[in-house]
Amino acid sequence: MKILIETLFAGTAEPLGNGRVQSCINKRPIAPPWRILRTGLAGDSQADLRHHGGPEKALHHYPRDHYAAWIEEDPELARALTHPGAFGENLSTFGIDENAICIGDVCAAGSALIQVSQGRQPCWKLNLRFGRKDMALRVQKSGRTGWYYRVLREGVIEPGSALELVERARPDWPLSRMAALLYGGGPGDPGELSEMASIPELSLSWRSLAARRITMERVEDSTARLDGPNLQQRE
Repeated sequence: MKILIETLFAGTAEPLGNGRVQSCINKRPIAPPWRILRTGLAGDSQADLRHHGGPEKALHHYPRDHYAAWIEEDPELARALTHPGAFGENLSTFGIDENAICIGDVCAAGSALIQVSQGRQPCWKLNLRFGRKDMALRVQKSGRTGWYYRVLREGVIEPGSALELVERARPDWPLSRMAALLYGGGPGDPGELSEMASIPELSLSWRSLAARRITMERVEDSTARLDGPNLQQRE
């Protein structure tokens, strides 16, 4: 795997949707060179540090390939998807998706070394971002979620650098498999959940999620994550 990196994207807090919410989801290109720190891309921000950012979600990657699928399904999204960065991604590339990337994959990006830590759990701010009450749920059901990296080695990315796979420890765990396990209906197969909970390269929050599923034998309530506060979603 060797994927061209054309540019990186960062955001600052700004009003979202009805203006009652601050978010950094609308990322824009920033000038190179791009410094990759343990906590993410220098110059990028998160308005809600409880649910976004941090070492386990330092960089967000969303395949640019998905944009065409969204527009085909919902042509009115074309205006919001004119430029990459619309899903809050720092990295937007062609040629790789959730079927081709695995948990724990270690990639070189310029002089930085990054590792896939988890998939994205879509939240209600996507609803406000795209003006669709069910956009977060649609992203989850589609499996077109994107993923996060932790930074193993800080470094610099220059235009024309490549994202190159250097180590694959969990070839049996592409992100598409994990998404199907978590969101395919029901709590998921206990054996698979147990295996998921024991993957050391997976973020602690997702290992804990798998362990809770096993204990509770049911799916956790995702209403707050997917729908958000009703007051904030009403324009």
